[in-house]
Amino acid sequence: MILPFEFASIPKIIFGAGKLSELYKIIPLYGNNVLFIIGESSLKKSGTWDKIVENMETLGIDFSHVSVSSEPSPSVIDEYAAQYREKNLDLIISIGGGSVMDSGKALSAMIPKQDSIKNYLEGVGTKKPDGEKIPFIAIPTTSGTGSEATKNAVISQVGKEGFKKSLRHDNYIPNIAIIDPELTLSCPPSITSACGMDAFTQLYGSYVSTKANPMTDALAYSGMKYMKDNLIPACTDAQDDIEVRTALAYGSLISGITLANAGLGIVHGFASSIGGLFDIPHGLVCGTLLAEAVKMNIEKLKEMGEKGKDSLRKHAKIGALLANETGSIDTDMSKYLEILITSLDNWTKTLHLERLGKFGIMEQDIDKIVEKTGLKNNPVNLSSKDIAEILKKRL
Repeated sequence: MILPFEFASIPKIIFGAGKLSELYKIIPLYGNNVLFIIGESSLKKSGTWDKIVENMETLGIDFSHVSVSSEPSPSVIDEYAAQYREKNLDLIISIGGGSVMDSGKALSAMIPKQDSIKNYLEGVGTKKPDGEKIPFIAIPTTSGTGSEATKNAVISQVGKEGFKKSLRHDNYIPNIAIIDPELTLSCPPSITSACGMDAFTQLYGSYVSTKANPMTDALAYSGMKYMKDNLIPACTDAQDDIEVRTALAYGSLISGITLANAGLGIVHGFASSIGGLFDIPHGLVCGTLLAEAVKMNIEKLKEMGEKGKDSLRKHAKIGALLANETGSIDTDMSKYLEILITSLDNWTKTLHLERLGKFGIMEQDIDKIVEKTGLKNNPVNLSSKDIAEILKKRL
């Protein structure tokens, strides 16, 4: 039986190697005054920024740019919004990783406003976003967050009373997303691995989510299918293989679409709580905790007996996918559940994903993290003890 569901809009998607060139046809359609949001160094080191500047000058576009070096904070967004509020911008373009995407999305929404972004953040402010924005184009240079396809911008304030919250409205979905896998070729293994695990976590999380539906299931399964054989090669011996990079870029894009429609589970609950308290990359939190979280979910689903059977079947189906097998899920469920756990453990080791302790997280911090960690749409309810146990395994 198919239960009722809703499916959010997605941007116009332009996907494929070399598709960055489409940007130069699109910009004049919006106007002549453009703000670029880029990463602090990667785009410049690769030479791509020089090419973009050359094309802007050829087109006679009046453009400026700001660089983003970390996950956007309220103060940074407020500062840039004030700086560009009177510039009459026609278009904002983000070219970079997830933080660059979020920054551009937030600025497109906040430049038309006259107050702080904190007033509009979920769980922080009291105002509701109205959807007004400057047109926005998202161009990812990493394969991770899928932010190019979502309606929220994640804003972080790190510290003792820190938070990681979203600015969200249906209209904040980028007008256009250009996904050019060539832009990810210069992404180093450490970033590729964390981002790739983030994307796979989002695909897994949305596939087993309590809000999953047939559309998100089909998309998430497709994304995992393309990522499973390409994540490790992209971080090891096939970093320059455009087909490998294209598979990861597709998986990342799809993860953004599915998370926006099915929600996510415990791993991203951790990413929110830990990200507000400690300065640690979002993708690394997801990647290092995924295997342990999946183990815990499976253990608790087994304890539910028949009530947990449907979700266990989905977990087993992922295991069969990772094993490239088409056996009977019901007959071989235990086998495929074990394959899923073993595969994720192996990925964690092969990709050398850092433990949380390296970033200053200690056992005495666990209670505070657990207190702030939401289960969101996790397939099974976890106790505080269960959540703490997942953390302890990766300290």
